[in-house]
Amino acid sequence: MANLKDLVSYFRPYWRLSIFSIAASCVYELLDLIVPYGIGQILNVITNQPLDKPLAGLMGLIANGFGVEVNLSLMISVLLGLIFLVTVVRAPTQPWLTVWFHWDIALKARRDKNRESIAKILTLPLEYYDENNPGRIAGRVARGLSNHTWTYPEIAGQMIPKLFRVLGIFAFIVFVDWRIAVLYLLSFVVILGLTLVKLRKLIWHEERLDKYMEDTESRTSEIISNIKTVKAFATENKEFQRQANRLERELKVVEHRIHQGYTKLSTLQRSLVQFCVFVVFGMTLAATINGSISIGHFIMTYTLASMAFAELEPIATLAEIFARRYSSMVRFHEFLHQPGGIDAGELFAGENTLTNPYKFTGKVEFEGVSFGYEANRPVLEDINLLIEPYQTVALVGRSGSGKSTLVKLLLRYFEPSQGRILIDGEDIRSLDVGNYRRRLAIVHQEVDVFNGTLLDNLKYGRPDATMAQVETACRMARLDEVIQMLPQGYYTVVGERGVRLSGGQRQRLGIARSLLVEPDVLIFDEATSSLDYESERSIQLAMRELQGTRTTIIIAHRLSTVREADKIVVLDRGKILEVGSHEELLSHGGIYHRLHALQESGDLG
Repeated sequence: MANLKDLVSYFRPYWRLSIFSIAASCVYELLDLIVPYGIGQILNVITNQPLDKPLAGLMGLIANGFGVEVNLSLMISVLLGLIFLVTVVRAPTQPWLTVWFHWDIALKARRDKNRESIAKILTLPLEYYDENNPGRIAGRVARGLSNHTWTYPEIAGQMIPKLFRVLGIFAFIVFVDWRIAVLYLLSFVVILGLTLVKLRKLIWHEERLDKYMEDTESRTSEIISNIKTVKAFATENKEFQRQANRLERELKVVEHRIHQGYTKLSTLQRSLVQFCVFVVFGMTLAATINGSISIGHFIMTYTLASMAFAELEPIATLAEIFARRYSSMVRFHEFLHQPGGIDAGELFAGENTLTNPYKFTGKVEFEGVSFGYEANRPVLEDINLLIEPYQTVALVGRSGSGKSTLVKLLLRYFEPSQGRILIDGEDIRSLDVGNYRRRLAIVHQEVDVFNGTLLDNLKYGRPDATMAQVETACRMARLDEVIQMLPQGYYTVVGERGVRLSGGQRQRLGIARSLLVEPDVLIFDEATSSLDYESERSIQLAMRELQGTRTTIIIAHRLSTVREADKIVVLDRGKILEVGSHEELLSHGGIYHRLHALQESGDLG
């Protein structure tokens, strides 16, 4: 669970610069107090009342240094010069020693945490994305980064310096009358204490609201992703009403619990502040009438007290803003604290990550492999399978039999609960996951395509590939005939998720992209299940051309895709029930024979 300590650690790399800039801001806030003090002393000089002892001593030193007498002109000149220094001279330096560094720290920290967020996104386990959609994740990261960035200059550049100004004012008033100073300090403690108590309850409401808003944004993201389905079932009004109702409930919480709470708090603060200002004014006036303090001290004390109480409102406002943002910032750190997946590759190893020290013949062995996404629900049980180098092996079976899970284990998306997987005799868990995966390639049923040119997508796994290598891969995947029909050829922009390409064209792109990395093991995961006959035939021809060039694993729903495989493995309920060639399995009369008969009759597939 993240907390305030995590929020502070966000800026830890810049703590030296942060201390310097906050200290500078505090000094400038304290320098402001010299102006009312100087004005009060000028009034004392004009009304023939004595200067404060420290200031009188300073006047004597200056007079001795210049060989003049302490007179009205000297005292007024020194006091005006002091005011000039802390106003006019300091003006051009303050922004560079305070505001510049506050935003410099905030912006650099945002860059750092943005990098950390991207690294976290890339290294989280796959199951995290099964539970959290892109809208939820992106929203949490965006709000967390934004609120951290805006909050730091407000806290470091305003709230902390203003609190120092309040303490400085207390020191000045103590010098004049300790009783007024004690009243002033007690009133501040009471008002700030009440503020913090009220804010703590409001933060609890803010946390609940933030989770609720995250769910709303998540649903909006799902609507965008599934907009074709929404339109196909004509559920636009249903989705609109659902989101409108959520937004209405959200507004009620904001209005009646949160915003109303802040308004009540502000009302209480203002009432107490005005009462305290009036009391200080009365006490100071009484002391002046009794002759306890001078007119200059009266003006200074009342002005400083007014300044101090005036700071309560911006301090409270900043505290309110912090409270509103606290939940989203904490939830951002909770995201960063998510444990990385065991399948995470190395992100920060530099150029060495682009090398491939491994080179396999493609011999794959599953030895007693068992696995379940939940401990009490096994998906695979005691799988023993040998795949020889350059062999084409097909995995077939009904939905849920464990075919895709077997491939996920081979790709190290998950680890077996029992047994081990070997490649060329080595346990894949002992290999560097990044370099290991670079020797494998997979073509999914739905090929992921990035918004860019066709060439960018082809070279995604191998940016240094030459055009000759690209053209060879495209020819083997039968993508070359598609490229000839595209308006800009290889430089055609394919659109978000490849919407400008058909399903078959995306499949061919996926095959060409996989071939370009020259993998030792090539996997087809239901690569033709959603294609029309013509597209399926083209993909089958491309797959046939690859047979014998590398170890190939085919997960297939349509058995026509796997007829020519060297070995067909039939799975059912997580177990291997049959292994053999197409002809051998048909003659056996088992599950494969039954599936084949159903597809041939048109009752299945």
